[in-house]
Amino acid sequence: MKLLQDRIVADGKIEAGNILKVDSFLNHQIDVSLLEEIGQEFKRQFGDREVNKILTIEASGIAIACIAARYFNVPVVFAKKSRSLNIAGDVYTAKVESFTHKNTNDIIVSKKFLSPEERILIVDDFLANGKAILGLCQLVEQAGATLVGAGVVIEKGFQDGGKRIREAGIDLRSLAILEEMDVNTGIRFREE
Repeated sequence: MKLLQDRIVADGKIEAGNILKVDSFLNHQIDVSLLEEIGQEFKRQFGDREVNKILTIEASGIAIACIAARYFNVPVVFAKKSRSLNIAGDVYTAKVESFTHKNTNDIIVSKKFLSPEERILIVDDFLANGKAILGLCQLVEQAGATLVGAGVVIEKGFQDGGKRIREAGIDLRSLAILEEMDVNTGIRFREE
């Protein structure tokens, strides 16, 4: 997605440890017009899948999933990273290791929000090691629902998460795949 690639080059900041900061437009301050384009692109790529729910993980995936859901006209469910008092009853849960935060969370979704008859599209902002998407896939599997695919805004193609997910048979679509990322030489995108 050229518009996204151009924005990453213009406003993304590369930091040590293979960190790409896109907080000025994607996951802290949000450019809603850009998210509208992203939502439309996910609809274009997955529109034939009869999606009836979008699943993401808190927090950065929520805004992206909500905009995409407008184009599918479906609800969004987000996995919480900790159990709170407002989650009552039975839950689906999976362990997810965060590349960025260097910690592991038990992600949780109430069983009343995922059911066997649903066709789930997973949406998230970043893909590095693939653990978040694989954890969300576990929740879909526990619910007996059908996973129709996973849409990611930015994939770090030089890490193994995308490969791991694709080898698991998941239809993964990434809108921008970073082939190389270096503080001195910048970003090179994978040409699809």
